[in-house]
Amino acid sequence: MSRTKTRIRRLFPVPCSLFPLLLLAGCGSGQGKGDPVRFTVPRGAGMSTVADTLARRDVIGSTGTFKLYARIKGASARLQPGVYEVRPGASYDLILRKLTTGDVVKTRLVIPEGWELRRIAPRLAEATGMPADSILSRLMDPALAEKYGVPGPTLEGYLYPATYVFPLGSSLDAILRELTGQYKRAWTPQMRERAQALGMDEREVVTLASIVEKEAKVWSERPTIAGVYHNRLERGMRLEADPTVQYALGEHQRRLLRRHIQETAADPYNTYRHKGLPPGPIASPSRGAIEATLNPAEHDFLFFVARANGTHVFTRTFNEHLRQVARYRAEMRAQRQPQQPATR
Repeated sequence: MSRTKTRIRRLFPVPCSLFPLLLLAGCGSGQGKGDPVRFTVPRGAGMSTVADTLARRDVIGSTGTFKLYARIKGASARLQPGVYEVRPGASYDLILRKLTTGDVVKTRLVIPEGWELRRIAPRLAEATGMPADSILSRLMDPALAEKYGVPGPTLEGYLYPATYVFPLGSSLDAILRELTGQYKRAWTPQMRERAQALGMDEREVVTLASIVEKEAKVWSERPTIAGVYHNRLERGMRLEADPTVQYALGEHQRRLLRRHIQETAADPYNTYRHKGLPPGPIASPSRGAIEATLNPAEHDFLFFVARANGTHVFTRTFNEHLRQVARYRAEMRAQRQPQQPATR
């Protein structure tokens, strides 16, 4: 008898007839066949619970053999909680390797640049399994801004836009800790020094950057747009930024009308009615928007109006601005008119 079998027999008095079965269970390609079966290992669960689950889902054929093989491999004490996927008929070695290394199912979470919490919440709901409205309510709680060490007043603006990978079923706390941590890591000492030189605190920078992010459809215009808003702030002018009114409305309007500005007149985020910056960010700005806000283009523009292609015309006086607005409206009317058939 080999040393291995002798040792096993001392640890587990198993009939010799079972050794080939146990060895066979751990051999082969191990991938199994058919569609993957998803199952959850709760925190604190034992190997018996896992074996019963796998047998009920037809992943393994014998709970006794699987548990015995797990004991021989020393896997029982190394179970990792999480959501797993394996194919029916997978080798015991493959299953145990997944269970003991935490090779869980992952979920991909994408936070686009310029998204508000009301748009981010459904994606967090998909990752956590929590209701989106419940998540949004928590995200808007000022206590969470304090908990995760961001300037506030809520988590709006501080869930850093990027692509993340989390274990499926991760807690909301774990995800928010990573997203806000990524935001804080994006700030360099040089960026903080630049903010101080501008006389702005972190919240003010992120707030203005979120407006720049919303306004700039062409990224190369971000420093110019940031420069316009800096010029307005320095002169004590109202920002009159459409995205802040959209934020106050609570839902995006395809076209912002005068009545929308009037409806939200009392809202502190309405920068047509209130001077200075709004109380906090209106979306999650990209690093590029933050850097543009910290390093605005130097010019004397005070106004801008969008073209149909998403770029802007920048002007210095209100009369120039009005002329450009009239030109833009004429262009839009021309685009809406049906094309006349060519004459011969």
